[in-house]
Amino acid sequence: MEPRVIIPSHTYGGYIFDLDGTLVDSMPTHYRAWRMALANHGCPAHIFRWAEFNAHGGMAAHDIVAKLNLTYGLTMPHHVVADEKRANYAHLLHTTALPVISETVDLVRSLRRQGIPCAIGTGSALPGALATLESAGIAELFDIIITPDDVPPGRGKPQPDIFLLAAERMGVPAAQCIVFEDAEPGISAAIAAGMAYARVAPVPAPSEED
Repeated sequence: MEPRVIIPSHTYGGYIFDLDGTLVDSMPTHYRAWRMALANHGCPAHIFRWAEFNAHGGMAAHDIVAKLNLTYGLTMPHHVVADEKRANYAHLLHTTALPVISETVDLVRSLRRQGIPCAIGTGSALPGALATLESAGIAELFDIIITPDDVPPGRGKPQPDIFLLAAERMGVPAAQCIVFEDAEPGISAAIAAGMAYARVAPVPAPSEED
């Protein structure tokens, strides 16, 4: 079985991890939550299928809705749909135990034993991020969690601000950090921040997209 990510042999000063699809296999659950919210607001069924959903990985939910409106000429209320998606995700977590991605989680455990700082830089809002970590049983591994609410509006991924703030909180220069990411907006953010990155391979499309 191919590994989801190749861990670089070089040791960096600080390690920043995206959450969904990088530490925890939560993307199928996020997808279900999105499909429910979008359908409830009249979004045509062919929009935001699995490939398009993955291409927006790491972006803040309200930014995703705004982009869908712009791309497809829709008028969905940004924050209402985003809040509904988050509520759907929280509901789904009550019946879903999310699996971890062993390569990255094992790396975090090793880094903590060595005293090397780690942080999460995620496009999820803090309540959803904490719920994901709790569901996967790894909440105790991270003291620094940076979300879109920690940066100015519109400065989430693919902008570098989330990762730059994570580096600042760790006390490590950006040039000495590496980012682990599974989606293009996050990769773009890491490059813009002047950080190295390692790509985590995505899970296959769910057998039932809806």
